Amino acid sequence: MAISYEWNCKTCDIHPEYEDEDDVVYAVHWRLKATSSETNGEGVPYTTEMYGTIGLTIGDLSGFISFANLTNEDTTGWVEDTMGEDQVQELKDNLDSNIAGQIAPISETKTIA
Repeated sequence: MAISYEWNCKTCDIHPEYEDEDDVVYAVHWRLKATSSETNGEGVPYTTEMYGTIGLTIGDLSGFISFANLTNEDTTGWVEDTMGEDQVQELKDNLDSNIAGQIAPISETKTIA
């Protein structure tokens, strides 16, 4: 079973003006979605998602990109760099576990009739 991951880092908090620049991003609201190549009985892939917000260090604006020119890839890179490789892998491992639990549940909730 293969799992693919998709970042959505398009929602940002900005300072309208900061150190002579306009619309400086200081936080990113991120979502990480995992989709399994395995499907349920109806042909729908198993999916799960995590989300959060991460603050960015904005002390050095030497590589500043104006908000109007930002892409999801730019902000995703910032999020991954700020989190670090270990935290990103931990998120992916948690998503993988969630999908495995959907495929082969170890518990169920039932209601007495």
